[in-house]
Amino acid sequence: MPAKKILLGHGSGGRLMHELIKDLLLKKLNNPILKELSDSASINYRERLAFTTDSFTVSPLFFPGGDIGKLAVCGTLNDLVMSGAVPEYLSLALIVEEGLDYSILEKVTDSISFNAQKSGVYFVTGDIKVVEKGACDKLFINSSGIGRMIKGRQLSIKNIKSGDKIIITGNIAEHGLAVLARRKELELGFNIKSDCASLSGLILPALKKTGAIKFMRDPTRGGIATTLNEITEASGLGIVIHEKNISVAKKVRAACELLGIDPLYVANEGKAILVVSKGSVKETLHLLRKHPLGRNAQEIGTVVRRPKGRVIMKTILGTERLVDMLTSEPLPRIC
Repeated sequence: MPAKKILLGHGSGGRLMHELIKDLLLKKLNNPILKELSDSASINYRERLAFTTDSFTVSPLFFPGGDIGKLAVCGTLNDLVMSGAVPEYLSLALIVEEGLDYSILEKVTDSISFNAQKSGVYFVTGDIKVVEKGACDKLFINSSGIGRMIKGRQLSIKNIKSGDKIIITGNIAEHGLAVLARRKELELGFNIKSDCASLSGLILPALKKTGAIKFMRDPTRGGIATTLNEITEASGLGIVIHEKNISVAKKVRAACELLGIDPLYVANEGKAILVVSKGSVKETLHLLRKHPLGRNAQEIGTVVRRPKGRVIMKTILGTERLVDMLTSEPLPRIC
């Protein structure tokens, strides 16, 4: 019996689409708000909110340590967490290529459902479109998220001052290499897995317990080099980082050397960069290291007045190197 395929009719608004929503999406993601199947979700709020949206076009759809569904959930949640919000509700919009195996969409939906439940959030509204074969690459996902801001925590790049410290919550460059290896079918022999994960459990407890955290960002596309440059550009300050303090797993470093890739520019999907006040580094690291995702958290650098708008790395060899922002993402379609 041939495998069930997604047809153009599944996005037409007719019976096939309603069956797809009822038999797959509503079945996997059901909750009282989504069950209404309204054009928009009605949610009661009286507090300050965070709102984000992101699109996911990763290729391939499945990779060691994750898939496009897990990436959509964790990526959207992490954007909310980085703003100091507790995620609550998400939307899910699917753009599906005609001819996609139904089983693939089901597997992705299972992953979305599992990771949403694990993080305690609900998908409460969404949309699905099916486009002609060749109009998109298998499956694209857009997800938006809403969360409540944690009271008393005002995270802003404007809070950053000279002398503040930079913390990274773990090893870098794992996601980008995992996706690249699977995409190119590289038999590197390193068994590198993506770090794709929700940062809610790691970051929110630390944020609630200490007022030391001034700003956060997850270093996804472009890696930590791009994120640090974004901070210096927006703040008008400089950053000095220390190569010896930046955690890179041995197998990741070996793979980067083999492929001629700088790990500073490789995407991460389960790490965060925190800017904290100088006197609170030990407390913050202690809180982060209590969680499995923060075991390798390290202080990696300092915010400085000069050189303004630049990121400088003190290398293991004792030299200094300018860490600039690349013109474009070295590994496209990484998320």
